[in-house]
Amino acid sequence: MRTDQILTRLERVFARLDREPERPAHLQTPQMSRHRIVLLGSTLAFYLAIVVAVLTTSWLVRLDWQVMFFRPYEQWPQLHAFLDYLVVLGQRGPTAVMVAAWLGWRSWRQHTLRPLITLGVALLLLNITVGAVKLGLGRLGPHYATQIGSAELFAGGDIFPSGHTANAVVTWGILAYLASTTVTRRVLSVVSATVSLSVGATTVYLGTHWVSDVLLGWSAGLLIMLALPWFEPLIAGAEARVFALRERLRRRLETGSVPVPVATALTPMLSAGGKWQLRLTTEAAGPQDPAATTPATVQAASGPVHAPVPRPAAHVSGRPHLIRSERTPVTPAGSRRPAHTERPAAAGRTAARPAAGG
Repeated sequence: MRTDQILTRLERVFARLDREPERPAHLQTPQMSRHRIVLLGSTLAFYLAIVVAVLTTSWLVRLDWQVMFFRPYEQWPQLHAFLDYLVVLGQRGPTAVMVAAWLGWRSWRQHTLRPLITLGVALLLLNITVGAVKLGLGRLGPHYATQIGSAELFAGGDIFPSGHTANAVVTWGILAYLASTTVTRRVLSVVSATVSLSVGATTVYLGTHWVSDVLLGWSAGLLIMLALPWFEPLIAGAEARVFALRERLRRRLETGSVPVPVATALTPMLSAGGKWQLRLTTEAAGPQDPAATTPATVQAASGPVHAPVPRPAAHVSGRPHLIRSERTPVTPAGSRRPAHTERPAAAGRTAARPAAGG
């Protein structure tokens, strides 16, 4: 009896999914509200404060070295195996594939490309902003530090800010950004914040990042998530262009109006330079207007022509007579000696055969 009830409930769930509209009315695009602008400004100020603190080798750099000398991976070695797997939640490749698969299913169910395009825009912003700061400051990580107490800047590194932390904020935060209800958005926001905090703390535990790297990575990812509403017109325009292109291709395939050139005739003609060319007359496949055929001039190749080409006439009207130097030399077949004309006196006689011997 319980099995029948479970099957009945599953059938109701699938029936509800089948009745889901193409574009649900409860899906609302986040707007750049005053509250969001205040959060964006506060996060930007925090971001700049961390950069200045590291550039001036302040107390934050001293905290970085103290945590590095503490070596958390030696204090709690039993957590090492678990945290090695947890830090994967911040790697861009695996997380982007998992989130893109989920958003792709949503796009297919709701007949909209907005989830996938939003993910692509967020990851592009992440690569540009975080990558530029990494390469610009060139900070070395704890395992490659050379001078105690130094900020290790402009040394050819790429550790500041933490890419794992920023990627965790953006990749998992995009799920909360695209949530369909307020309750779902709040729950997913808590989940994404927990994951990003855990990934950042794990990188400090493993000794691959300084504390300031993680703080700047959190703020960098949060800045992207807060600024995404400004890119909503770009996302909507990209989606509209993709759908318009799909409709044009579908219309062409249905009506069969895509012209396919088919060679119908090859006509010889003589150009002004004295070279023979071939005029290729084409017409579109299918029912077309005979007047719509367009001629195209194709120069004859030096190799053999497989298509049958009509032999040109001896005289082309309306063309100036070419001198011998401009003509293409032609080697005549047979002997070059001119044929002898028979003399009238020897016309009725046969040639005498010379006598052999003396």
